[in-house]
Amino acid sequence: MHTAREKTKLLARVRRIRGQVEAIERALEAESGCAEVLHLVAAVRGATNGLMAELIEDHIREHVVGEEHSKAERDAATDELVDVVRAYLK
Repeated sequence: MHTAREKTKLLARVRRIRGQVEAIERALEAESGCAEVLHLVAAVRGATNGLMAELIEDHIREHVVGEEHSKAERDAATDELVDVVRAYLK
């Protein structure tokens, strides 16, 4: 799996996102103002979008345009990516 090469970096991003989500939970428990909570949610959304973009880029580079894969494998990887992007954009 190509994500294994980037495992440390990806896990660091996920842990930062977890910390941001926990900050939202703390803000809600503390009955913080709406604007503060919305800013926290926007930060999580941005971080999640960044993670998704990185994973998509890695997938494209590894599976879609990689010449070491057959055309059938590249087509399957492309279809898989399209399905993921469609689900993400719902």
